[in-house]
Amino acid sequence: MKKIKNTVNKNKIAIISISIALLLFIVYNIFSVNLVQALSKYGSRGSEVTQIQTKLKRWGYYKGNIDGIYGSQTLEAVKYFQRKNGLAVDGIAGKNTLEAMGIFNSTGNSGTSSNASNNVNLLARVVYGEARGEPYEGQVAVAAVVLNRVKNPNFPNSISGVIYQKGAFDAVSDGQFNLNPNSTAKKAAQDALNGWDPSYGSIYYFNPATATNKWIWSRPYVRTIGRHRFCK
Repeated sequence: MKKIKNTVNKNKIAIISISIALLLFIVYNIFSVNLVQALSKYGSRGSEVTQIQTKLKRWGYYKGNIDGIYGSQTLEAVKYFQRKNGLAVDGIAGKNTLEAMGIFNSTGNSGTSSNASNNVNLLARVVYGEARGEPYEGQVAVAAVVLNRVKNPNFPNSISGVIYQKGAFDAVSDGQFNLNPNSTAKKAAQDALNGWDPSYGSIYYFNPATATNKWIWSRPYVRTIGRHRFCK
């Protein structure tokens, strides 16, 4: 009788062990699939690739068709974007690249708190690259210009879209955007996001001492803060 009970117990233990192993295998595979879906790379297809192509085309990095297929042109456009924005140049639209494009947050899904943190960082990098050394009010005004463009129908409708629009900001073009912003730049970015607009609705600014573009001088003048002239 004892022998039968021991055999039954052993069988139960074996079944439980197999069940646990099977469960762990399923969980692992689900997790692996999610990891794969959290990035796009050569050969990928779908709506995420379409978003990537749309943004990169709007910003001047991608010249191909928006077809949702991660082909060679998309690969080169992603590499170009990564090079210009201080990211690892691997041609894979992983977490950091997607965040820089404003597509994904740090978890691979849309989320308010992570997006807010990413927006502060993007704005702070623009402020630091474009206006470090300027009066604090002028730094907030630079961040406000970015936000004013987001609201303006003539510009991309996201912070990342405005910042990465081709030729929009010298700091992005010359690499200063990739510098680590200081606490002042971060505070200025946050103040702008909180609603302070010392630019009074401006959508452009420039340094009169260095500006060579005649067109920018034709924009309606709003005010001058430090070395920057703000206009609409």
